[in-house]
Amino acid sequence: MRALVKAKAEPGLWLEDVPDPTPGAGEVLIRVWQTGICGTDLHIVAWDDWARRHVPTPLILGHEFVGQVVELGPGVEDVAVGDIVSGEGHLVCGRCRNCMAGRRHLCARTEGIGVTRAGAFADYLTLPASNVWTHPPDINLDVAAIFDPFGNAVHTALTFPVLGEDVLITGAGPIGIMAAAVVRHAGARFVVITDVNDYRLRLAERMGVTKAVDATTTSLADVQRELGMKEGFDVGLEMSGHPSALPTMVESMAHGGRIAVLGLPSGPVSVDWSQVVLSMLTIKGIYGRQMMDTWYAMSVLVADGLDITPVITHRYPSAEYEEALATVRSGQCGKVLLDWRPTPDHPADATP
Repeated sequence: MRALVKAKAEPGLWLEDVPDPTPGAGEVLIRVWQTGICGTDLHIVAWDDWARRHVPTPLILGHEFVGQVVELGPGVEDVAVGDIVSGEGHLVCGRCRNCMAGRRHLCARTEGIGVTRAGAFADYLTLPASNVWTHPPDINLDVAAIFDPFGNAVHTALTFPVLGEDVLITGAGPIGIMAAAVVRHAGARFVVITDVNDYRLRLAERMGVTKAVDATTTSLADVQRELGMKEGFDVGLEMSGHPSALPTMVESMAHGGRIAVLGLPSGPVSVDWSQVVLSMLTIKGIYGRQMMDTWYAMSVLVADGLDITPVITHRYPSAEYEEALATVRSGQCGKVLLDWRPTPDHPADATP
C-alpha cells in the first residue's frame, strides 16, 4: 500500500510502498478515505526537539481520518465490514488505575497512532475495535475526517458550563475556531476570539463569533467596553500555546472565572498567581478527548445541526502531500485534507 512514512530520523516525509497491515485479535482493518493534517504532523516532519524525543522511525504518520472497515480481526463483534468510521487515536493500557476506573483519557501509558504506532496517512490502517467510532451512513465525510481535532475542541469547549456565559478564546487555529462554534451552539452569550492571523480571524467570523480580535492592535479591555461587559470573561479557552496568551487571559477573567488550557507552549509561561488566587480562578489542562463521551457529544452536535464545514478550506490528493503541508505551514488555511480514495492509478476494492 501507499503510505507517508517518517523513514529517517531527520527532517522530511516520504511517500513509500509498504506492506499492507493485517488486523490482529480485537482489531479492524480500515480502508482510509480522507485524512486531516495536524500541527503534530508538522512537528514530526520538521523533526524538532519534541519529535526527536518521542517519535520512533520508521513510522507512518497521521491520526485524523475517515474510512471504511474492510476486515475484522478475531473476536470483533461490535463493528461490521462496511461501516464508515473514524477512530480515537489514543490507545490506552486498560490496566492502570485511571483505565480501571473508566477514566481512559487519563491513562499515563497512552500510545498514539501516527506518533508511536503506525498511523492513518496510508491506504489502510489497523485499529483496536474499542477505538473505532462508527458514523451514520449519511455523515459528511469531510467532517468525519476531522472528528479527532473536533473532539479536542468539544472537550475543551464543554469542560465548563457556557450557557449564558461570556467566553474568551485565545488562538484562532482550526481547533479554536471549532471550539468557538461549539460554545456558541451551546448557548454562550459573547464569544470573543483573539489571534494575529487575519485569514483565520475572518474564518472565525464566518463561524459566528461575536468578535474576532487582532491581539496586536486591539485590547481586550476595549472589546469588553464595546460589548457592554461589566465584568470579565466567565470562561476562557487557551488554544494557542503562545506565552502571552494565558497571562493575558488571567487578567481578563471575572472573579470565579474558569480557564481550560489546550494550547501547548514551547517553554515555561509566567502567570501572576496572586491574581489567580485573589480572583479565585480555576485553570484546567486539557489533553485529547474523553473516551468515548466526547465522541458521543460530537455526533450529537453534528446531528443537531452544528456546521463545522467552513473550517475545512483546502483539499489535496494524497500524492500532493508536499503542497498540502506547505499550505498548513503558511497559516493561510483552516483544516487541510488529504484524499486517499482510489484513483485510476491506485485502484482499491472499497470506495465510498
